[in-house]
This record gives sequence, C-alpha cells and structure tokens, in this order.
Amino acid sequence: MSSGLSLPGEAATGRLGAVAALALSPQPFPFVVTLSGDLGAGKTTFARALLQALGVTGHIRSPSYALLEPYEAGGWLALHLDLYRLGDAEELEMLGLRDYHQGRSLWLVEWPERGAGRLPRADAGLHFEADSPAHRVSLLGHTPAGQQWCADILHAYRAAS
Repeated sequence: MSSGLSLPGEAATGRLGAVAALALSPQPFPFVVTLSGDLGAGKTTFARALLQALGVTGHIRSPSYALLEPYEAGGWLALHLDLYRLGDAEELEMLGLRDYHQGRSLWLVEWPERGAGRLPRADAGLHFEADSPAHRVSLLGHTPAGQQWCADILHAYRAAS
C-alpha cells in the first residue's frame, strides 16, 4: 500500500513525525524505516520530530558525518542513520549495526540506497519530495507491520488536520 500526503511547511512535517511515533507502539521490533528523497525534502525534520515524540531530549544531531546517532528514550533504542556521505556500503560493517538489530529498536535510515545490501529489511519506507509550495511524502509498507504503521499514520494525520 502506498499513499501520499501534502506537507505545507516544516511544522506539518514535524506533526507527521509526532504522529508516526505514536503509531509505533503496537509494532514488533526491531522496526526499520527508510527515509528517501532529495536534500531539503524533510527527512531529517521528520526524524527529529519522531525522536522528540518518543522522548529524546536535548539537541538531536544530524548524523551526516558520524553516519549513526543512537538515542535511548522510554525503553527505546532509536538509531538515526544518515548515509549521504557513505563512500561504500561496506563501511557500514565498521558501525557494528548487527548489534543494534534486536529488541525494542527503531531504525530511521536516511539515504538507504547507499547502504543497499548491508541494511536489514525495511518494514516501511517514506519518500519525501521537495515540491513547491508544499512538500510531499509517500508512505509504503513493505511488511504487514509496516503496512499497518503507514495506515495508522495516514489515519491519525488526516484526522488531526
């Protein structure tokens, strides 16, 4: 199932991230979400809002240079990966990602195509487009859990708008 939303500004992208965090609770774990799209399309804004809604406090850094920023909040291990600067997918082995793919973990992976073949299977994918005047996001569930998560997000976001 693929569905899309118009996001008229950064605040709307933030609301979507908060709604996405609330929709996570019944999902099995680990849960992997890919975030794709051009620079400036809203991927990091979405990830920050989702992490804040999970209870991460303080500054949420973009993992552009470190590739990976782990966060713990409310019993969650949330991993924010930004693979934009990844030279080769094999570099992911140095991050020890296998150790993270267990228990109550959430993966948010920006630029997932750069880690192809080295990342766990995605449950859901969000594709962001920087259209004018509003950005767009398409949600696609790849597993039954991912399909349910996407449907829950769309329902809650539309109900709140």
